[in-house]
Formats: sequence, structure tokens, C-alpha cells
Amino acid sequence: MLERAPAKINLFLHVGVRRDDGFHPLQSLVVFTDLGDELALESAETLSLKVQGPFAAGLDGEGDNLVLRAGRALLERNALGSQGAAMTLTKNLPVASGIGGGSADAAAALRGLRRSWNVAADDNSLCDLAATLGSDIPVCVGAMPALMEGRGEILRRVEAMPRVAMLLANPNVAVPTKDVYAALHVRSGVEMTLPQAGFRDTADLLRFLETTRNDLEAPARALQPVIGEVLTAMAALPGALFTRMCGSGATCFGIFADEDCCRRAADLLKAASPGWWIAPTFVQQTGIAHTQVG
Repeated sequence: MLERAPAKINLFLHVGVRRDDGFHPLQSLVVFTDLGDELALESAETLSLKVQGPFAAGLDGEGDNLVLRAGRALLERNALGSQGAAMTLTKNLPVASGIGGGSADAAAALRGLRRSWNVAADDNSLCDLAATLGSDIPVCVGAMPALMEGRGEILRRVEAMPRVAMLLANPNVAVPTKDVYAALHVRSGVEMTLPQAGFRDTADLLRFLETTRNDLEAPARALQPVIGEVLTAMAALPGALFTRMCGSGATCFGIFADEDCCRRAADLLKAASPGWWIAPTFVQQTGIAHTQVG
């Protein structure tokens, strides 16, 4: 059994005043790409995880991976006793890069183990459990375009989203989320309203995005000025329509006129900045699809 864990992109991210419980209320339009990690699951007597792939080394020091914590939480919530599974995570996305890799991996584990263990839990129940593990995990369960609010647990599906050509670029620097929030001074608040019918096409989406921002971009750029270099380089590429930082950084995204244009832009950026992680992709219009293997 194979579960995809697509990259999560915050097309905008507004932050409100910090709550009494220490969390910051958020409002974000979230989409997912065809690019992501993969989680393979096989029957086994115990729960285990092996990590492979181009960015596996980034998880070497993580003894208690979020994927394993998700599995144990599903066992405990449903009183399943000693069920097991041998999981293999292929890490294709940079670690701690602002595109929800760890959260998407945990959500993939919840979906895959629910099927493997025949757990009678719908997506709402799975999202409730996901919220106890991390703020970004609930939206990754369905991996469909959504407006994310609260601290991530309030989700509203976006009815229409175009297939947007998107370029991702990461300069391979770390930006700790806690440091970004500590440096945050300007907050847009959480009063943004989305068009009820969603977005008809890329132009419609861009008109909306021009009225929004990523509140975490300015503090992240102050901590890692190279993020500004990435955004400047992407904006100068032929066919670039819109650029912004993802999440708390340091990955940035650019929206392009079409997929051919996006691939050509990726080649130009790779030639100019060979030390960066650069990947052309596109926005998925629907939720996650499962793949059965074996």
C-alpha cells in the first residue's frame, strides 16, 4: 500500500493576535501539489519506520518521528492493542522547509494505517486526532484546497481551484518557526473572506492573492536574507506571474503562465543557482488519491 504526502503550500498566511493559550490564530488559503513524499506500508507484527530518499539525512537525528507518533496515536485512540505495520518513508521534500513535509507524512500515516487496520474512523475523526499531533496535520489529511483557520483545526473546502503551474525553490537554509514568530511585528488579522464559488482560473486567483500577504515573510527574510534573493530571482524569470514565501520559510513559490513555461523557468533558475532545491510542479484541484500496490 502506498500513500502520497503532497507538499502543502500556503498561498497566503495571515496571523492574528496571540491567544491566551499561546497559539496564534491563523487564516490561510492552502493548496497541495503533485510533488511530495511517499509512504509505503506493509503488514508487520510491530510498528516501525525506515526513511530513505534524497532528504532522508535531514531526519537522522529524529528518534521519534511524527509518522510513528501518528501511528501510536491512532492505536491508542481506537484501542487497537498491538497492531503493527512496516512503514517506509521516501523523503523527496526538504526537511523543515515551510511546505508541510512532516505534517503531510503524518497525515499519510493516519490515512494508510486507517485502511491497513480497518479503523472505523471518517475523515472528520481523523482530523480531530491529527489536531492533537500538530496544527498543520488536519488540512493534510484530505490534502484538498481549503481555507485553514483557528490554529489549523478549522477547515473550509474551496469549491473551485485552477490547475496552477508552480515553481518551488529553497536555498537550503533553516528558518526555525519559533524564531520567525518571535520576530513578527505586523499582523494582517484573520478577517479575510474567500469568494464563495472559489476561483475560476489562474487570473481570478491572482486577483485575490494580490489583496493578501504572508505575514511571516518579512521576519523570515530578516533572519535569512537569502529568502529575498530567491524571491527576486524567481520574479525575474520569464513567465513569472506571482511570487511569495511558503509558510514560515524558507521555500518560496512562483506562479507561472503554464507548465511548459514553469519547466523552462526551473531550468534557468537551476543553472543560475545550482545550490538551491528547485522543482516545477502544479496545484492539485482535488483531494488525495490512494494507491494500492502488491
